[in-house]
Amino acid sequence: MTDDGSSPQKSRAGRNLPAAIGSGLGLGAIVLVTLFTVKWTFGVVVVVALLLAVHEFVLAFGGRGIKVARTPLLLASVLLPVTAFVWGLSAEVVVLGITVLFVLFWRIRKGTEGYVRDVSASIFVAAYVPFLAGFVMLTLAADNGPQRVLVFILLTTANDIGGYAAGVFFGKHPIAAQISPKKSWEGLAGSLVLQSIVGAASFVLLLDAPWWQGVIAGLVLSVTATAGDFAESAIKRDLGVKDMSSLLPGHGGMMDRLDSLIPNAFTSWVLFTLFLGSGLG
Repeated sequence: MTDDGSSPQKSRAGRNLPAAIGSGLGLGAIVLVTLFTVKWTFGVVVVVALLLAVHEFVLAFGGRGIKVARTPLLLASVLLPVTAFVWGLSAEVVVLGITVLFVLFWRIRKGTEGYVRDVSASIFVAAYVPFLAGFVMLTLAADNGPQRVLVFILLTTANDIGGYAAGVFFGKHPIAAQISPKKSWEGLAGSLVLQSIVGAASFVLLLDAPWWQGVIAGLVLSVTATAGDFAESAIKRDLGVKDMSSLLPGHGGMMDRLDSLIPNAFTSWVLFTLFLGSGLG
C-alpha cells in the first residue's frame, strides 16, 4: 500500500495498469496472428468474444430478474458474423430478422408475465452485440480486409490510449459525471488528437489512401467510441454492476473491452466503404 492507502498497482484512473497492458498485448497478438494468416481464423476469435459478451449480458440481466433468450442469442452470436463474412450485409440482416422471430417464439414458452420486458432485452442484446459486431466481418471480407480491420483496431485503441493518458494527467471536467465520472473533456481532446494522428498515418501506410480521410475517420471514430463507452457505463449503472465480469485482468469483462469496438465496427465499415469502396473483387 502507498502512503495514501491506495494500491500501487492501481493507476489514477482506477485501473490495474500492468494487468491491463498484459491482457491487452495478449489479445493484440491473437488478433494480429489470425488476421494475417487465414482470414476465417479471425472470425473464430470474433465469435468466441461475442459468445462471452452475450453470456455476460445473460448473467447481468438475470441479476435484475430479466430473462433474456439465451439460446437464440448464442446462435445469433455465431450466425450473424459468419453470414456477414460469407454472404454479406443482406444475409446478415435476414439472420437478424430470423433472430427476432426466434426470440419472440422462444420466450413465449415461459408465459406472458414479463414477456415484453424479456423480449425487448433479448432483441436489444442481439442488435447491440452480434449484429453491430458483425460489421467487422463485412470489413474483413474486402480484398484488403485485414488491413482495414487493423486500422479500425488501431484507431479504437488510440481512442482509449489518448483518452486515458489525457484524462489521467489533465482531466478535471467530467463530460457526464452521473454516468461515467472518469470520462473528461480533456480525455476526449486527447482521444481526438491521437486518433487524428493515427488515422492519418494508418490510412497512408496501410490503406494507400489520403491522409485527410484518416483524420476524418479518427475524429468520427473518437465520437462513436466515446459514445460506446458511455452507453455501456449507462447499461452497467442501470443493472447495478461495476464490471460485466472479471474475465480480462485490468479490463473487467469481455463487454468492458468491446464497448468502444462494437460501435466502431459499424462506423468504420461505413467510412471505409465511403472512402475506399467495398473492396470486394
